[in-house]
Formats: sequence, C-alpha cells, structure tokens
Amino acid sequence: MPAPHPTDTSEDMTAIGLAVCVLGTPEAVAVARRCGYDFLVVDMEHGPITVNAAAAICVAGQMGGFPVYVRVTGPASPDLARVLDCGATGVIIPHVDSLDDAREIVRRTRFPATGERALPGAIAHFGFEPVDAVTMVREAEPATRVIAMIESRSGLADAAAIAALDGIDALMIGSNDLAAAMGHLGALGHEEVLGAFRAIAGAAHASAKGFGAMGLPEPLVASHARDLGASLLVATNEINLIADGGRAVLGRYRDLTARQDAAAA
Repeated sequence: MPAPHPTDTSEDMTAIGLAVCVLGTPEAVAVARRCGYDFLVVDMEHGPITVNAAAAICVAGQMGGFPVYVRVTGPASPDLARVLDCGATGVIIPHVDSLDDAREIVRRTRFPATGERALPGAIAHFGFEPVDAVTMVREAEPATRVIAMIESRSGLADAAAIAALDGIDALMIGSNDLAAAMGHLGALGHEEVLGAFRAIAGAAHASAKGFGAMGLPEPLVASHARDLGASLLVATNEINLIADGGRAVLGRYRDLTARQDAAAA
C-alpha cells in the first residue's frame, strides 16, 4: 500500500525528504527508504536527470509504495503532466510567481472537471494496465499531488490566493531563491525572510494545504519550518550526502594513519 502523502496536513509530524539531482537511477528509492526518509524528490530543474531517468525512479517508487515527487523546470514545463503519467506521486513546480501561473498549472495537471489534463493511455499508477476514463480519473486524481514553489516577491504577494486554489495541494518555499529575490542573498535568517516564511506558511494553513521548504540550513529548520507547522521538508540531496560523508570518512582515515605514523616514528 502506498505511504501517506507528505503533503497531507493531518499527520502530526514533518515528513523529511531526500532529493536526487545528478545520480538519477532507481536505486535512489531503495537508498532513501532504507535510510528512513519519508519521500524522494527527483530534480529535473537543475542537473542532467532526464524524463526517462525520472520515470524509472517513479516506477520503482510505485512498486515499493514510496512517494516520489518530480520537480520540473517551471510552470511552462512540457513535462508537468508527463511526469504524472510516468508514475510520479506528485509534481513540484518552481517559480510559481502569480495566481495565473497556479491556474495554468492546475489546468494542465488536473483531470476534468478541476482541470484539462489530457487522458493518457496506460500509466504507471495502474501498473500500465489500460483502464477506462472514469476509473482513471476516479482513482488517479485523488492520489496526485501538485506542489507550488514560492520563490519571488510576486509569488509571496499571491501566496494566499495560490494556496486557496482547488487543485494545489501544498506551498513549498525555495529558500535561497526567495531570500535572493527579497534582496537578502544568502541571508535566510534575516527577519524579513523569516516574515515571508511565516506569511507563506500561514497562507497554506488557512486553506488547509501543506507547507514545506527546500534548501534550509540545519540551524534554521526550527524557526523556518518546525515552528511554522511544516508538513514536508527536503533535507538535502545525494551529492551533498556523498560530499559530506566522503569528507568525514577521509578525515577519520587521515587521523588514523597520522596516529600510526606518529607511533612508528
């Protein structure tokens, strides 16, 4: 049975996710699940991951009952509905800068009557077994999550209206891009940036939608996510894990060999 959607606000916890940006293989699902993460994000906005690679990861998630979200390149991405056809639990759309952007996203990602998403043939949600149109909409539509990323002043201004839109399930903050757009490059702890986080979280909660963030440094997780009732948080990506773990192991081995060399001297 599929795991609960991290965007759901009924759970009294924050779901923690891992992103994959470069190493786009299905093994990412097994690694994320084994490590204890709650969901996986396949990042097609930055890096080389193609829709083919994303699809393979999504199918692995479907088979294992593990939520896999795909971040596309933006509201105009040709892959908005395609990644859902390929098995994504949901689609994350960066740079949602207006209510009009959000309306267009809903139009393209939601089946009728909420939107105008084209009815595909066999899709991953049904194990690629063809089903009739009524069954597809009845079963696939409630299982789909659409997450709008707020990363600009204009998006911040429209956050309440975006959150209230039927078909949008959650607001996620692109932390570094939002801070930069507000004139505080690299200063996520600035009071104005924190105020924006509070406003976006409040907009999401007022419409009973999920709220989350991506790109938060650990010292700000409490103030910018936990204390604001975040339901989902992307902790890091696989390249950072490799770099951090690689440096830590190397440091230990450098220390061990240095001690041995000193003892032998």
